[in-house]
Amino acid sequence: MPSIQVSEAQYVPVELTAVRIDKPDDLNVIIGQAHFIKTVEDLHEALAGVGPHLRFGLAFCEASGPRLIRHSGNDDVLIELATRNAAMVAAGHSFIVFLLEGYPVNVLNAIENVPEVCGIFCATANPVEVLIAETELGRGIVGVIDGSVPLGVETADDQADRRQLLRQIGYKL
Repeated sequence: MPSIQVSEAQYVPVELTAVRIDKPDDLNVIIGQAHFIKTVEDLHEALAGVGPHLRFGLAFCEASGPRLIRHSGNDDVLIELATRNAAMVAAGHSFIVFLLEGYPVNVLNAIENVPEVCGIFCATANPVEVLIAETELGRGIVGVIDGSVPLGVETADDQADRRQLLRQIGYKL
């Protein structure tokens, strides 16, 4: 077996910035990373297969070739919003999905089962900032800031309220 020569590590400067996702307060967003041009079609099919009432828009930043922002969905406003936010994030192989008439909990398994999806950074209606690292090579998502810091630890009353809410919205019997 031939030996593999490994060159000395090259350290390059990196700039860290945060990009705030532009969205209405109550709109759910999912931000993730994938690896192939067919991600757009496969994400669309996965989301459309969840249920007939789900409205969505998605955008994917391709990292090679023509390096376009690919987009799809079944709601023109959400498609435009996803495309605009993807352009602001501008990180290779990242994707953004906006949802109406459904919640991330309804679609996360379908999205995670898309073969091209490498991971999901967040799924939320909270305000989101995407942490971007940029080098000479390009931009990548380092992580996200998803909402505010906790204000305390739940009490027994808070636990009862949480349980009641889950039953009220139909997620528990």
